[in-house]
Amino acid sequence: MTNVTPGTLPPGTLPPGTLYGIGTGPGDPELMTLKAVRLLRACPVVAYFAKRGGPGQARRIAAAHLDGTHEEVPMVYPVTTELPPDSAAYAAAIEGFFDDSAARLAALLTAGKSVAVLNEGDPFFYGSYMHLHLRLAPRFRVEVVPGVPSLLGCAAQLPLPLTIRDDVLSVIPGTLDEASLAAALSRADAAAVMKLGGNLPKVRRVIESLGLTGRAWYVERGTTEAQRVHPLAEAPDVAPYFAMILIPGQGKRGDVLTAAQGVGAPGAAE
Repeated sequence: MTNVTPGTLPPGTLPPGTLYGIGTGPGDPELMTLKAVRLLRACPVVAYFAKRGGPGQARRIAAAHLDGTHEEVPMVYPVTTELPPDSAAYAAAIEGFFDDSAARLAALLTAGKSVAVLNEGDPFFYGSYMHLHLRLAPRFRVEVVPGVPSLLGCAAQLPLPLTIRDDVLSVIPGTLDEASLAAALSRADAAAVMKLGGNLPKVRRVIESLGLTGRAWYVERGTTEAQRVHPLAEAPDVAPYFAMILIPGQGKRGDVLTAAQGVGAPGAAE
């Protein structure tokens, strides 16, 4: 893998045939970095992941910086929730999709066109971009532009810090089975449970069984105009994919932080 060295080219120019993994942040367009915007505007080709019938979250975030001069390459997922994610059929469909998408971008890169791949949040933090990176980085110049992760965007909506002092933060996929979820949460000082969606009832059961409901917060579509922030006990029964549960740590000031649970969260829906 060859990384791009910043500052070696005149302003506004890019190395030909370079792949950029662009983190667009958690949802608020103003949370895109200056570097992400600069490279996005300079790249002749912009690629992004999307579900059938929509432009995709990352494309929506970056819309203000696409002026009609870019060659756009939508990469439409063949499946989302139609097949169980742990099934052989899902694995075959999604891996084939990433193979085909990488081949499309490889043809553009080989032709000397630099490509910006948009990724909501951060490209290397559960980002779809990483699947293209693993396929293309051995053959092309690459640069990953970090973005504000969804975890931190959502944590900023709470009325208290996610971690304090020596708290150990655990990031846990909600796709784990109940026993694995319970084991991971029982070891955590502070926790973020991501990939909720249809996993919400299972995750909620585990949190309740561990007596952590009183510390847990539900954040849906954090940093966007549609965000919802609730104590977990008041959360809806159905969650979208862009939702997570955050359990702040207590550091050495447990009494203070527990009392803060009574403070209304910024932006919470009425």
